[in-house]
Amino acid sequence: MKRWLPAAILVMGLVYIFGSSALIFKLIPMWLILIYAYLQKPSVKDRYSLITIVGLFFCMLGDGLLQWFMIGLSAFLMGHLFYTAAFITRWRFSWLRFLMIIPVLIFGGFMGYQLYHALIDTGDGGLVIPVFIYLIAISLMGWFSIMTGNKWAMLGSILFITSDSILSWNMFVSDVAYSGPIIMLTYYTAQFLISRSIGHDEVSSSHQKKVAA
Repeated sequence: MKRWLPAAILVMGLVYIFGSSALIFKLIPMWLILIYAYLQKPSVKDRYSLITIVGLFFCMLGDGLLQWFMIGLSAFLMGHLFYTAAFITRWRFSWLRFLMIIPVLIFGGFMGYQLYHALIDTGDGGLVIPVFIYLIAISLMGWFSIMTGNKWAMLGSILFITSDSILSWNMFVSDVAYSGPIIMLTYYTAQFLISRSIGHDEVSSSHQKKVAA
């Protein structure tokens, strides 16, 4: 089953993006990604796997509830907090990775500045605090993914930030051409890569032990 799931995720994602816009088709790729993540876990008690799967579940809820913006945003916020908690369990300090907080802060500051002025100018000042809380959470999630040294987690988190940045820019700042397909393509890819990160370190560790032996 694990072999054909990536293809099924790709096909169903494309069906939603370029075919039917029904909510059920939006959720099917996330259901499949959840199953794929579950099949990746190395053991029942692996903390990273369990926390990441909970994060995926909250993001799936966010997909279904985003029509009620604040409720959907809250669900996605919970997803990012769980992802961050998962990444913390695989923290591997490196000065190079640690210094990546600088570009993260620069990008977060730029987005925050643009969103703040856009929200004030359009009379949506009440959204400033929740949007900023979300921006801080997703920025920290991205940085903590970098600190894991796990390429799947890093790529997935960067694509998630990209997807959400395009979404927020298109909603509050100015129109982005082809925003719909770009947002969902980067989003589904991000979630798939984060689910793929499960078990990656265990494989690497077992390989290193064999080499050492």
